[in-house]
Amino acid sequence: MDSLAMKPEEIETESFRIIDAEAGEHGWHDAEWQVVRRAIHTSADFEYARSMVFSEGAVEQAMAAIKSGCGIATDTNMALSGISKVRLTPFGNRVVCHVADPDVAELAKRDGITRSIAAMRKTLTVPDNRIFVIGNAPTALFELLRLIDEGQANPALIIGLPVGFVGAEESKIALAATKHPVPFITNMGRKGGSNVAAAVINALAILAANR
Repeated sequence: MDSLAMKPEEIETESFRIIDAEAGEHGWHDAEWQVVRRAIHTSADFEYARSMVFSEGAVEQAMAAIKSGCGIATDTNMALSGISKVRLTPFGNRVVCHVADPDVAELAKRDGITRSIAAMRKTLTVPDNRIFVIGNAPTALFELLRLIDEGQANPALIIGLPVGFVGAEESKIALAATKHPVPFITNMGRKGGSNVAAAVINALAILAANR
């Protein structure tokens, strides 16, 4: 098939056909696979078929949170750009990222913390922000987990896919080991990224629209 002559929707359909064929038997339930293969689609990395982790009932709980109009907060402007506002429009979800806000930079400098931590604290001043999409900063995920432990945060969903060599894998292990009944989607290892995190929330929005 000549890819130059294909329409965007045809390219996506063919991409998913290739992913399904190359992944083979994977063991994921259908709804979970829709999320996992979006992660593979955006990264061209089949390791996500083995490394993704879902808390029990996470997809159903995620769809419910999206449908209820919960605010969505992310840790990077890259993820903010990658999250499909069009797909979320029917549900009224507001998407925010505070990491580049001037007051966040001032707070980080004053308290000697990362901007990601300061941005997470600002995000939680709005109670409606209950879906967290973290694709870059382990410190943002660690801070969110700390605030949950202290009873200062009550997320409806955590998508935790920070990437990197310092703290990324550890933060995801901490998320998966949390004793709180917070629905989460993550992966094990160093891989992740804002693009993958955005792909996961987009997949969930598509599922929510189709249910």
